[in-house]
Amino acid sequence: MAPTHVVTNQAPDLVDVDLAADPPLLEAVGREGAGWALDELHQTGRRAGSAEVRDWADAAHRNEPRLRTHDRFGHRVDEVDYDPGYHALLGEAVSRGFAGAVWEGRPGQHVARAAGFLVWSQAEAGHGCPVSMTHAVVPALKHAPELFAQYGPGLMSRSYQPGLTDPSSKTGLLAGMGMTEKQGGSDVRTNTTTATPNADGTYSLTGHKWFTSAPMCDVFLVLAQTAAGVTCFLVPRILPDGARNPFAIQRLKDKLGNRSNASSEPEFDGTIGFRVGDEGRGVRTIIEMVACTRLDNALGSAAGMRDAVRRAVWHTQHRSAFGSTLVEKPLMRAVLADLTLESEAAVTLALRLAGAQDRSATDEHEAAFRRIGVTLGKYWICKRQTALVGEALECLGGNGFVEESGMPRLFRESPLNSIWEGSGNVNALDLLRVLGREPAAVEAYRAEVEAAAGADHRLDAAWKAVQDDLRDVSEDRARWLAERMAIVLQGSLLVRHAPPAVADAFVGSRVAGEHGAAFGTLPRGVDVDGILARVPLG
Repeated sequence: MAPTHVVTNQAPDLVDVDLAADPPLLEAVGREGAGWALDELHQTGRRAGSAEVRDWADAAHRNEPRLRTHDRFGHRVDEVDYDPGYHALLGEAVSRGFAGAVWEGRPGQHVARAAGFLVWSQAEAGHGCPVSMTHAVVPALKHAPELFAQYGPGLMSRSYQPGLTDPSSKTGLLAGMGMTEKQGGSDVRTNTTTATPNADGTYSLTGHKWFTSAPMCDVFLVLAQTAAGVTCFLVPRILPDGARNPFAIQRLKDKLGNRSNASSEPEFDGTIGFRVGDEGRGVRTIIEMVACTRLDNALGSAAGMRDAVRRAVWHTQHRSAFGSTLVEKPLMRAVLADLTLESEAAVTLALRLAGAQDRSATDEHEAAFRRIGVTLGKYWICKRQTALVGEALECLGGNGFVEESGMPRLFRESPLNSIWEGSGNVNALDLLRVLGREPAAVEAYRAEVEAAAGADHRLDAAWKAVQDDLRDVSEDRARWLAERMAIVLQGSLLVRHAPPAVADAFVGSRVAGEHGAAFGTLPRGVDVDGILARVPLG
């Protein structure tokens, strides 16, 4: 080998690690009532951090989904082919209970599932879309007991069987959603897809959906207009008699990120749908589903943030410049500590929301807190992901800009969760609705924040300022209010549960506003060593 080809001063491969070896995550799992799941969580973490799973993820992105509209004889087939790595990832996620199996009924199940989903999503994010949708469809489908009896066991299964076959012959099913249309987007009440009742109790759907991800799922929840208004329907790809339901995939979206996962535009022309819930009550029928998927948005963004921070710290521990490793440089340490704070706050809030979901069925206070907390968590955690991943990428310098580092994929993925299931404005407006119509949710938020009253005068002052803002709420201030309420909530959680080094730095920088516009601008005197000790390196 020529001497110029000798490689030095490069970080070793970050592989075969336990992605669940994450102090804030493990503490939250125990605190929120799922300590019984820690052994299984570590098994998931070791698998997610393995070389084999990383290779699956790389292959799933390198060999993107491909649409086949017709067979060689000209018959429509409307199938999407995926790389085997995608199926392998999806199969493991389903078998580990991250899809519909979480509704089995065990206390702490949603916290255990949330932690596992957060860890497994760090292996590859794209396949999490059908996992999340299948998880969220189960409670919505309970509005139609006959349909739930037919499809529920398959959706709650831990078995993954790809391919379009008669659902009655499959032990495991996946579910997708078809809500948005080209003229409306988030305004689903303007949908033009129509549903005409048939004599046998089914409906015939006609229309064109604009964004339907994972089109190879077995069943879909779809919104369509009846004479009574927007109504929810279950649309199977294969009908109970074994015939193919008309589901013409017009094209796959050419997306910024999430490219291992196909997103499509299906056209319905005489497509059979089974009504879920009452006519004209489609939005109300799917509201529980939206709450579940929005929590998964927050979990997915927290996962991307933890992954980015781990990669940045790993690189700087092994890269030297100007006489020492990068992680020893005071300025780099300030950046890494700042990134660590942001990601720990995201994990802590996301797991608190999972705990509220667990307890909401029997605890009215937790149900009310979940209502406002998920809105705040989805808004703020997802908003912060892009900024954090961009800064973490920069810690790797030019290496972070190269595809092989994995950072470009993380960066392309980072805006997704803030857009899907309602963009930032939609969630900010949802917060205004909660504030105006659901006093129990506001009181639950108040109780959560005031659980830390007196522990830090800066947090107390920030909470007082938020209360002043709540007296004069207007739409143009909705984003400001959502941001401040989320930060104060995170501050309360960290003051109560995180080490003093983390809580003090977070409150000083985020809550009290002693922070610049960029990462790496923490207040003087923060305990950088104590903060960096919380980084998950496996």
